Amino acid sequence: MDEATRSALVATAERYFEMAAKGDISGLRQNAVPSVASDFGGIETAVKDNQPVFSQAKATPRPPFLLKAEGTAPLARAEFLCGVFGPSGQTRNSAVFVLNNLPPGEYAVVISDVAATSPRTFSLILQQQGKENVWRLAGFYCKTPEVEGHDASWFANQAADFTAKGQMHNAWFYYLEARELAAPLPFMSTLTTDKLYDDMQKVKPADLPPADLAAAGKTFRVTALFPTAIGNELDLELKYQAADISNTQQIFQDNMALIKALLAKYPELHNGFSAVIARAVDPTGKDFGSLLAMKDVK
Repeated sequence: MDEATRSALVATAERYFEMAAKGDISGLRQNAVPSVASDFGGIETAVKDNQPVFSQAKATPRPPFLLKAEGTAPLARAEFLCGVFGPSGQTRNSAVFVLNNLPPGEYAVVISDVAATSPRTFSLILQQQGKENVWRLAGFYCKTPEVEGHDASWFANQAADFTAKGQMHNAWFYYLEARELAAPLPFMSTLTTDKLYDDMQKVKPADLPPADLAAAGKTFRVTALFPTAIGNELDLELKYQAADISNTQQIFQDNMALIKALLAKYPELHNGFSAVIARAVDPTGKDFGSLLAMKDVK
């Protein structure tokens, strides 16, 4: 892109970061595109959660990306290949963005690294609007690229160690976490995330959910099993189908039984996680979850 556009994007990202650091939610909303301004609750929560860190830190923008969605109707699946690609795919400075139901327009992605005791990535989706072509806020993402002080590279190395030990479930989940930490945005892939994807396919267990799991004389349909960072700990979360979650005492007992059954089936998980969370999900999407720390498993 030309230098004037690059400078304008960087300056806009720095200005919006300063607003977030000051907790200026009103100012951010006023500078957002109408569809975002009308539903600002998620961004407001993100600003409040991250302001204590942002107010004591400096954000350093990375080189921005320009995205142009052409046409007259929203794109069901808009895929943008940015940068130089080689014979094997992505290169060190390339990126791929995939956004669903994206209205036509001129967009930009600016990712900033926030240097702090607890580091963050501060990522903005900007959309050019108005007669003056102002870059307005169209997406706001804050993310911690570490768990327990460990980054994506550390988790990838641990996954390789688990693979060498034959602990393929731990290896799979640690590659998942590495890939999650490596991508500042959920709809972005890079050379690093592509390599992690290739590595994790080599160790993918055959019995991943959806699958049935027997516990306490019942059979439960497990729909998802994935790592999740809670504070400074890495836990494993299990979701399963439940017809009704109104009897929370019974659901709690089912949750505990499922966790113990999972650990009995895969003892290696004791080595990889601080706790397991079982979450019963009813047909409406409501859920009831329970956590059992590894140290409390008997």
